[in-house]
Amino acid sequence: MAKIVNNGGKGKRKRTTKKETEKKARATKTKEEPEYFEEKRNLEDLWKAAFPVGTEWHNLDAVYDEFNWDFKSLEEAFEEGGMLYGKKVFVFGTAEPDFLEDVNKTVYVPTVVVIESPFPPSEKLGIKAVQRVEEEIVPMKQMKMDWVPYIPFENRDRQVDRVNFQIFCLGCTQRRAALRHMKEDRVKMFEYCLPYFYNPLKEDELEQSTEVDILFPSEPPVVCEFDWKFHRLQEFVDDLIEDEALPAEQKDEFKEFVKEQVRAAKKASKEANDAREKAIKEMSEDTKEAFENMKFYKFYPRHSPDVPRFKTSSYINRYYGKAHQVL
Repeated sequence: MAKIVNNGGKGKRKRTTKKETEKKARATKTKEEPEYFEEKRNLEDLWKAAFPVGTEWHNLDAVYDEFNWDFKSLEEAFEEGGMLYGKKVFVFGTAEPDFLEDVNKTVYVPTVVVIESPFPPSEKLGIKAVQRVEEEIVPMKQMKMDWVPYIPFENRDRQVDRVNFQIFCLGCTQRRAALRHMKEDRVKMFEYCLPYFYNPLKEDELEQSTEVDILFPSEPPVVCEFDWKFHRLQEFVDDLIEDEALPAEQKDEFKEFVKEQVRAAKKASKEANDAREKAIKEMSEDTKEAFENMKFYKFYPRHSPDVPRFKTSSYINRYYGKAHQVL
């Protein structure tokens, strides 16, 4: 409580107590040091919205959180004056393992692939593991993935149906918590996924494969590749017998097996060519033009003092090939 003191006939005044002085000091300090929050950038979380397809589940946290990755170059590409400003794009992520000497360990470097296209480049995934003889092409939705509209921060308080979407990210709705209830083969399928792409107009530029994978059922199985263009079957079989990879008594059976595999591969190749020619014939001029003008961009994080030096590459995957530009 404040005390009344005499100040020499000039009227009475209150003496401020120690408690009141402390309160006043605290209030002043609070006033002098207002709290500021850094404003979110419009596309700040775009790189995280693009699911890193094919990354092992237990490495996802390291991809996002191990370093303070800076993707401002990706954001700037969509700003006014940027090369992707106002363009429709489809975006997916990858994580590239790289042994970094600065930290003496393998780091999963996040990268973002941007496809400039008026329509989805593909709605399929390719699954190819070392253990799988055949490559499998499956719909994205079978692996709980799909192209999802990305909404910039400035539009997130608007009605969704009123937003004119420009950016679509490949998202995955598979909950990590549910993985422990899955069979191991199913879990592994996610780790062997690659975004699939097929451009029928580019097929003529690629040399058709003449190799077939051979998995001959014997004890032990004979696993090899036979190229019907370069290998002579009789010499090929003799070499296997000489190397003790094939029992001599199974020679004729093996030859028939290889011929059957070659016939099947040639038939599949012809059917694929026929389907491609039919697709091109039925393709509209707008679609042809879109395929011809489709561009692939690959974005890496910016180098900064917080991030160790890492290698960059234009290679995307076996389906997309190389990016037109690396940034």
